Amino acid sequence: MSQTAKTRVLTGITTSGTPHLGNYVGAIKPAIEASQDPNVQSFYFLADYHALIKCQDPKRVQESRLEIAATWLALGLDTDNAIFYRQSDLIEVQELSWMLSCVCAKGLMNRAHAYKAAVAENEEAGDQDADKGITMGLFGYPVLMAADILMFNANKVPVGRDQIQHIEMARDMAGRFNHLYKGQYFALPEAVVSEKGEVLKGLDGRKMSKSYNNTIPLFSPEKKLQKLVRKIKTNSLEPGEPKDPDTCTLFQIYSAFASESETAAMREQYAAGIGWGDAKNQVFDYLNAHLSAPRERYNALMEDPAYIESVLQKGAQRAREEAAVTMDRLRSAVGLGRFI
Repeated sequence: MSQTAKTRVLTGITTSGTPHLGNYVGAIKPAIEASQDPNVQSFYFLADYHALIKCQDPKRVQESRLEIAATWLALGLDTDNAIFYRQSDLIEVQELSWMLSCVCAKGLMNRAHAYKAAVAENEEAGDQDADKGITMGLFGYPVLMAADILMFNANKVPVGRDQIQHIEMARDMAGRFNHLYKGQYFALPEAVVSEKGEVLKGLDGRKMSKSYNNTIPLFSPEKKLQKLVRKIKTNSLEPGEPKDPDTCTLFQIYSAFASESETAAMREQYAAGIGWGDAKNQVFDYLNAHLSAPRERYNALMEDPAYIESVLQKGAQRAREEAAVTMDRLRSAVGLGRFI
């Protein structure tokens, strides 16, 4: 199958934290699988420009970039098929972001969920300035995200449900640009939502998220992983009392990794009244066995940043080759092409 006939899938992960189990189930695992599909052209990037919106700690951003790159490589990302790069290595993305800003209505950005939430928070606090503390980075975030997607004419973009609006905005900008400059410059991307990843909960029963400080880092050392699993919130039911797996964080985490038959067997144990201590031991043992080999590869990669850098530079070169062609066409379309 020729490259032009492949489905194009693009995923970015913000470099402001350490990858956790929720990231793996909701984004990384399906992305790794797609990277190994010869019928899919995958683009995976470290969204380090996006990280600057909320994280002004340069050390944390730098560490997170290394951790995330090592994580994806340790889990088997096929970098021969997939294009794996840092967002900040493609200056063309910033240029496209400006072009899209010039066709994007401000009213569209006013309706962005993140911006509206920040305004609402200021209003609830009684601030006279509804935009207090809101940066242009936060306000224009959907435009940069649209540039990430449209640069490579991605057909499908795996996202959480809270990001669907941003894909719709990218479609709006793409359609507006195509209309104004009378051409089919951009394909209209589609959001792909993973329901399974959405429900993965953290230590306290809320959605696993860095903002809640309730995550289980993907490559925690064995003893740390065991300690975190034991901290997962459960109810007060005693051993021998039937338990509801569908409302249990422990079961949800287990089923996100286990096979259908293994999940069914655990469900039967819940019905038979498995004790919480036994259940947590089983979940820890399963996760530890599942993650031990990639954890070893991850630790080795973290000790070899030069290798990670070489992989990212190779990916950036492939990405820039395509981005350069795209931007030449777009510059001509808007009147910024060369005279000769």
